[in-house]
Amino acid sequence: MAIKHPAQRVGVFIDTQNLYHSAKHLYKSRVNFANVLKEAVGGRTLVRAVAYVISTENGEESAFFDALQKIGIETKVKDLQIFYGGAKKADWDVGLAIDAVTMAPKLDAVIIASGDGDFVPLVEYLRVHEGCQVEGMSFARSSSGKFKEAVHDFHDMGEEPKKFLIGYRGK
Repeated sequence: MAIKHPAQRVGVFIDTQNLYHSAKHLYKSRVNFANVLKEAVGGRTLVRAVAYVISTENGEESAFFDALQKIGIETKVKDLQIFYGGAKKADWDVGLAIDAVTMAPKLDAVIIASGDGDFVPLVEYLRVHEGCQVEGMSFARSSSGKFKEAVHDFHDMGEEPKKFLIGYRGK
């Protein structure tokens, strides 16, 4: 369990696609990003919150991006890549990692809102080289075991689905 106190400077890095797809597949719901941010910060001092998002060709997600900014989450947008043959790719892992490493000297705690095991080397780097407390937050059922082990503290959003999901009517 990570120690949290009000003077800690916190950076929240949200792998939007990871949370979106987990919520959609596990709960057939959408993520309540305002509550994700509130829980991630946990009464500490928020320095920056960044959501890494994908823009599709029709641009229908602009209202969602505006909503994120209204609750205090900066958005970094990347266009969806469509390859010859129809394959699609949208990946912000490197961008999120670079931002976390760049901002780490100004932070005491880094919260990665994702369950992606690709972030394990980032977690280890931040712990060892930057001395940051690193926390993870996602739905445990769709999260990498190695990621959950690597972070100082992992918050399973699946333990309180009504808190983290919009329109969830499950058990």
